[in-house]
Amino acid sequence: MTSRTYNYQVTHFVTSAPDIRHLPADEGIEVAFAGRSNAGKSSALNTLTNQKSLARTSKTPGRTQLINLFELQPGLRLVDLPGYGYAEVPEEMKRKWQKALGEYLQKRNCLKGLVVLMDIRHPLKDLDQQMIQWAVAVDLPVLVLLTKADKLASGARKAQLNMVREAVLAFMGDVQVEAFSSLKKIGVDKLSQKLDTWFNELPPAVADDVSDEEE
Repeated sequence: MTSRTYNYQVTHFVTSAPDIRHLPADEGIEVAFAGRSNAGKSSALNTLTNQKSLARTSKTPGRTQLINLFELQPGLRLVDLPGYGYAEVPEEMKRKWQKALGEYLQKRNCLKGLVVLMDIRHPLKDLDQQMIQWAVAVDLPVLVLLTKADKLASGARKAQLNMVREAVLAFMGDVQVEAFSSLKKIGVDKLSQKLDTWFNELPPAVADDVSDEEE
């Protein structure tokens, strides 16, 4: 089977949903982006798609309180999940987010990959590890992006990358770790290559429909 590459610049916003009951039909392929509030999820999505404001970025962590869906082409979607772990959010709201997150990861059948974003200076906090554990438990492949990599000199960046790569071995799952910077465009190629791999799992019938539309 020939491996397709995708043009992420055509990605567009579809809908925001408070939980999985409000999402479109559970078909096609979804890849979700998850991370602590302020880990740089929205910036990563904007950098990947080369669109300044596809996903809203904010200096105030915790702005993404809904599951936001973006469509690359029919049947292929990128999902921006609510940020987790921010202290200034009321406890009840935090619980609601955790429930929506857990439910999405465990019950959404079209989910084929999870991108977990962590600040390279503070990786693998408890909730980050919980996200990876959840994913591995349901055989979901994970790409860990160590964001804000431009904040470290290259030696320190490499040391952090190696340390996290070593640490994730303990999860015994399909977990790849890369350094990423929206500012310096570090790791964008690694991200799009991984997404291409996941989106290439589209069932042949749907893939044919998609290529017909492109022609």
